[in-house]
Amino acid sequence: MGFWDFMSSFGLIISIGMMVVSLIISANCKNTFNKYSKKMAANGMTGADVAQRILSSYGVNDVTIQHISGNLTDNFNPKDKTLNLSDSVFSSSSIAALGVAAHECGHAIQHHVGFVPNKIRSALVPGANIGSRFGPYVAIIGLMMMGYLDYSDTSSGGMGNTIFWLGIIMFSLAVLFYLVTLPVELDASRRALKILRNDGILAGEEMTGATKVLSAAAMTYIAAAASAIVTLLRLISYGKRRR
Repeated sequence: MGFWDFMSSFGLIISIGMMVVSLIISANCKNTFNKYSKKMAANGMTGADVAQRILSSYGVNDVTIQHISGNLTDNFNPKDKTLNLSDSVFSSSSIAALGVAAHECGHAIQHHVGFVPNKIRSALVPGANIGSRFGPYVAIIGLMMMGYLDYSDTSSGGMGNTIFWLGIIMFSLAVLFYLVTLPVELDASRRALKILRNDGILAGEEMTGATKVLSAAAMTYIAAAASAIVTLLRLISYGKRRR
């Protein structure tokens, strides 16, 4: 059995397995964050305090720190240069909050120094958004046309094939975005942990907790990328079988 035959036959099982793994990883991320949200850092600084200290220390003076609603909705927006900290981070002095705040500062520093993978990811955002939303559906429409239209009409069969591969190309942009996101997120966490340790913001068991929080979060990005790759390979295998 060739690779594409294998993916066509067992792709659904693999996808279900990835879905289960993703759910487990997501639950672990939330549980880890919740665990260290209950443990306060000795320095008494809030997430907003730490973010301001890090940005000032590393010369990032054009970023505004602001509070946003939600839980784990923290992000850095390079368009308006805002570092957005959620309810559980902005005013909290927990180890988890300081770790997340430092991670978002890592993204701000990436933007400030021109970190290349971050530039690539930003450039992929428009295409990735369209590809993730519509790519699989376009490919499925192509598959349906390839499977049910009369192949004696070569123009109809060719149209289904064209639509299918258009969907694959669209979704490939989303997969590429997921792959580029991995080094961006891992680097932001690496920068965050290095700053927290070297600047004396956290130490000892506090650093261990922050590392666990950011590592658990990183696993969600790895799972998302793996799931996207499996979905893409499944779609391609179906297309090859239809042909």
